Amino acid sequence: RSCRRALCTDADLAARECKMVKYGLQFKATLENVTNVRPVGEDFRWFLKLKCGNCGEVSDKWQYITLMENTPLKGGRGSASMVQKCKLCSRENSIDILKDTITPYNADDSERFKTMVQFECRGLEPVDFQAQAGFAAQGAESGTPFSEINLQEGDWNDYDEKSKESVGIYEVTHKVIKC
Repeated sequence: RSCRRALCTDADLAARECKMVKYGLQFKATLENVTNVRPVGEDFRWFLKLKCGNCGEVSDKWQYITLMENTPLKGGRGSASMVQKCKLCSRENSIDILKDTITPYNADDSERFKTMVQFECRGLEPVDFQAQAGFAAQGAESGTPFSEINLQEGDWNDYDEKSKESVGIYEVTHKVIKC
């Protein structure tokens, strides 16, 4: 037997654990007079739909992970942002946010995909992302801070008093890539 996409070796199958795989969450938006769009704080919630690499089951509900959460892995192999047992096949899988990979989306990136964060996964694959609250940005020319940006609707706009111009983040989309 083998895991989907040949992620596991025979030895791993015996131990029922898959290799670690990194996935990147790429962000794309049209920016109007703002830059440095980023998630804020260790409590920022990355809302994901996750797929089990063993049986292919995809979570029907959004699940979130944060940098604050830290769950020990079975067998003392470290920790991860989330460890969960698949409802269908009962395999224990994990996903960890790679803190050092969190990168802001800047004015120069507008209308292009850019990797905003990477996840280290064992037996899980992120297949969808839902941007919600907790983002921040700053005025491209003025440096005016904008906090508590909610991107759940796919668009956000405001007015920059310093530069006397409208600001916005529009047509937010994403994709998940294998790193």
